[in-house]
Amino acid sequence: MQHNPELSIGSPNRVTVMQGQVYVGSGAPEILTTVLGSCIACCLYDPIARVGGMNHFLLAEPSAGSGTVADQNYGIFLMELLINQMMTRGGVKSRMKAHIYGGGNMHAGMTRIGDANARFALNFLAEEGIPVVRQDIGGESARRVDFDPVLGRTRCRHVEKVAVPAPKPIAQSVSGGDLELF
Repeated sequence: MQHNPELSIGSPNRVTVMQGQVYVGSGAPEILTTVLGSCIACCLYDPIARVGGMNHFLLAEPSAGSGTVADQNYGIFLMELLINQMMTRGGVKSRMKAHIYGGGNMHAGMTRIGDANARFALNFLAEEGIPVVRQDIGGESARRVDFDPVLGRTRCRHVEKVAVPAPKPIAQSVSGGDLELF
């Protein structure tokens, strides 16, 4: 029987992982979920311990010489935190597998933050010896990611760009009275 990596619908508990957060599964049936643009979500899973977790970071790491300390906005902080929290729940780093999502370049002509975030995540995981078994990164669309931390299955859906309707002119009526302009 072939393993289907797609996540089934209908899990009992959903946990939203917001930007700057890490969540490691409780062991109960639950689905971790997030929505990404240029941010990255890394889903780690230890198939033997059956423990998994997700992070959601905005930027890779502070720029050199900025004096900024790595905090919950940065991948360098949240990747370490995710690994450490998984290890406290019985995960073993040498058995961990990774799924990474996001890194979209949402606005043409702007800094390609999504590419930098994706590059950081891939390099970080390679340096830590954690294989990436699934990824959906880059491009120009947002994504919704669902992850089952007990079974290590994911589902990633691209969010369609919705055109914003052109503003409609507002009809103005003029009634009698005095008007003073400044």
